Amino acid sequence: MALRDLTLGFIGGGQMAEALIRGLLKSKATSADKIIVSEPFETRQKYLSGEFPGLKAVFDNCGLVRESDFIILAVKPQIMKDVLKEISLAIDPARHLVLSIAAGIPLAFLEAFLPEKTRVIRVMPNTAALVLASISVFTGGRYTTPEDLALAEEFLKAFGDCLLLPEIYFDAVTGLSGSGPAFVAAFIEALTDGGVKAGLPRPVAERLALETVLGTAKLFRETGKNPYEVKGMVTSPGGTTICGLKALAERAFAGSVMEAVEAATNRSAELTKKVLKEVSS
Repeated sequence: MALRDLTLGFIGGGQMAEALIRGLLKSKATSADKIIVSEPFETRQKYLSGEFPGLKAVFDNCGLVRESDFIILAVKPQIMKDVLKEISLAIDPARHLVLSIAAGIPLAFLEAFLPEKTRVIRVMPNTAALVLASISVFTGGRYTTPEDLALAEEFLKAFGDCLLLPEIYFDAVTGLSGSGPAFVAAFIEALTDGGVKAGLPRPVAERLALETVLGTAKLFRETGKNPYEVKGMVTSPGGTTICGLKALAERAFAGSVMEAVEAATNRSAELTKKVLKEVSS
């Protein structure tokens, strides 16, 4: 069964849900009349209904579940437990596939508060989903089937690319691709400030920094070259670039980035353990 044959129910109508809906419609993976969103704020409901004509916006989570086949949990992690308990009354494990995009909520937590044998998929997208350029990692629960995973892949590719990985990697994924946009933003900001310090007007420095990062990423993707090879393309003996790289090395640039990913990974692991205590208690 293809995604377009299912009714999709989004619990939560925030920015991320909006981005996913936009991607689904832009890619023609489904149509607006096959999407229902439950959203507690009427102004937000009206916005979504106006932005995506045909979409149905409601207040009732359980009503949404009963009308849907594929449930997308797009709520804040701190209210996930309450939402799961509420919708468990309406979930039919034989019918419903449940996909969560909530950060730090493991499969064991989702399965603990849903009916036995509910098919659950956990996803870690990133904020680039807002411009349909996310790299999402997903994994299936105990009862998911290959067909469920194929549906999840079709869904995720509507707003970027995706990888299927075991859940054991999710804390590291959170530290790298989940937190990564902030690290890249910090680098672009520093690159811009460096340009300003060197004498460039800020708008010029901002544009040069952004396009340099975008162009370098495209170079990696389209040529298949590794970082060492790309550095070699720019670096010449006694030239400007090698002097800049030396300054980065003296200030432990690579080590700092590695430590940032490690720190974010460790924090994700701490939060996951905290969440899992609620399952065992």
